[in-house]
Amino acid sequence: MIFNSVWDALQTERGRENMRFPKEIILLGGAPGSGKGTNTSYICKVRDIQAPPIVVSALLDTPEMKALKNQGHMVGDREVVDILFREMLDPVYREGVVLDGFPRTKVQVECIKMLYDKMISLRRAYQDCEYKVHFKQPIYHIMVLFVDEAESIARQLKRGREIIAHNEEVKRTGSGELLEERPTDTNEELARNRYRTFKEKTYDALVSLKQIFHYHFINAQLPLDQVQQKIFKELEYQSSLELDPRTYDVLRNLPEAGEIIRHARRDLVYRIDRYRLEHPTLFHNVVTLIEEKIMPIVTPHAISGRAHINSEDPLLEDPKAMNMLIDIFSERGFFASVDLHRVEIPDSFDLQTGRITCKEKKVYRIMVLFKGSEIRRG
Repeated sequence: MIFNSVWDALQTERGRENMRFPKEIILLGGAPGSGKGTNTSYICKVRDIQAPPIVVSALLDTPEMKALKNQGHMVGDREVVDILFREMLDPVYREGVVLDGFPRTKVQVECIKMLYDKMISLRRAYQDCEYKVHFKQPIYHIMVLFVDEAESIARQLKRGREIIAHNEEVKRTGSGELLEERPTDTNEELARNRYRTFKEKTYDALVSLKQIFHYHFINAQLPLDQVQQKIFKELEYQSSLELDPRTYDVLRNLPEAGEIIRHARRDLVYRIDRYRLEHPTLFHNVVTLIEEKIMPIVTPHAISGRAHINSEDPLLEDPKAMNMLIDIFSERGFFASVDLHRVEIPDSFDLQTGRITCKEKKVYRIMVLFKGSEIRRG
């Protein structure tokens, strides 16, 4: 078995405790012309991956691989898996990596599945020792950037025309670097064959992992900004997918922000109406406090959109009154928060003992934020 052969060789060479693969692996596939090169840096930015992507086709252009091909040997699955796994063990990829162009065959699909199983096994093996920090919960994403055949061919040929024009300008001026002119970028039939090879091999290989890992299908025919919006939506943080299951189980009863805000406006209206019905006197007094003592201070801050008010009003000692004040400001389009400060102030002095007796003064510091006025400057 290819995977076991490669794994055993690496483990013997490096030691089991050094089989430290990236915590996050994004398997990026895309039809020719789908914008993989254009969007890879954005994908890394969304997932906070600092390492450069591993482009499998570039790995196969190393001197070792070229020598193999020059000897008449094919670069088979074993060679691809071996050179890729060796590269992934580089510490630069420890937190995460994008694999551009892997897997492409059924054998490579099986190898990526087995790699995941091995990473889980290593995490369990080292969870109670000093090496546990190096074996984190692995996160796998399958991302496919897709365009149809006509769009793919059009983009490949457009790229070919641009490369030819660029190279002619470099030759004419002697300034700049020549770019590789690929036959598939200048010949429509070759471009068509390249697309069909992707559909028949790479695409099927990636889709076969759909039932195991997080799968993201991106319509890359859209304008770039819309494509990147979809990438962001697909890859934004989801704790249930990324945390260790045991960690998530501890946190799962705490509500997410999205759950709280989903019906926030409806709940706010319900609470304010209930205040008036169930606590009419207290509600009236809070409204009066806001109207007569707080708003006169807030209003002059209309340009900055920020006001700080100190109040010693005993009304705020009632937690219900505090909640009412915050909700009323929210209903009116403000953001309000209240912070209680306890201040010790001298109350009496004993002449015989010199002892000073203090009493506590409660000061409620109210901060009110809102969108400030837009004024012309200059």
